[in-house]
Formats: sequence, structure tokens, C-alpha cells
Amino acid sequence: MARVPSAVVAAGGLVGGYGVARWTKNRQLGGAVLAVAGAAAAQQWRQRAGGRAAGALSTAYVAAFAGSHPLAKKVGAWPAVFGVAGAMALASWAVADRRG
Repeated sequence: MARVPSAVVAAGGLVGGYGVARWTKNRQLGGAVLAVAGAAAAQQWRQRAGGRAAGALSTAYVAAFAGSHPLAKKVGAWPAVFGVAGAMALASWAVADRRG
């Protein structure tokens, strides 16, 4: 079975969490999507790059989520979400995925 890169899981969690929250009008459900994807990505990061890298990338994931809110006030919701998801995907690829 082909493995899904952690960059895709992390970016998908940010975009998917926002999309689910927006379309269902249920922020808790969107948060659950965000959390599940973040946990899955963290597990991959730990396996591929070690605990320190997983901790740093997990912190970046939470910061990306938090940072998308003030960014959305400047550029709009979807551009902000796609921007932070892209940044998170790049960081995840650079630290964990390109090695394997």
C-alpha cells in the first residue's frame, strides 16, 4: 500500500478542518478533523524524523491553525487557510518526507 506523505496529511487537516467547520456550521466537528489529522501527521513525523522534529512540526501545525485566523482578516478565509496549509506542507516535507 502506498503511504500518504505527512505533508499531505497535515495540509489536508488544516484545509479539511476548516472546510468541515464551514460547511457543517459545526466548529467542533471541524476541530475534530483538524485534531485527527494532526495526530496522524505527528505519528508519521515521529516515525520518519524523530521526537524532536515531531514536536517542532506539531507546534508549527498548531501555530498554522492559530495564525490563519488573523491572516484571514487581511486576505480572506480560504486564502489564509490555503496559505498556512501550504507552509505546513512545505515544512513537513522538508523535515520528514524528503528523507523517505
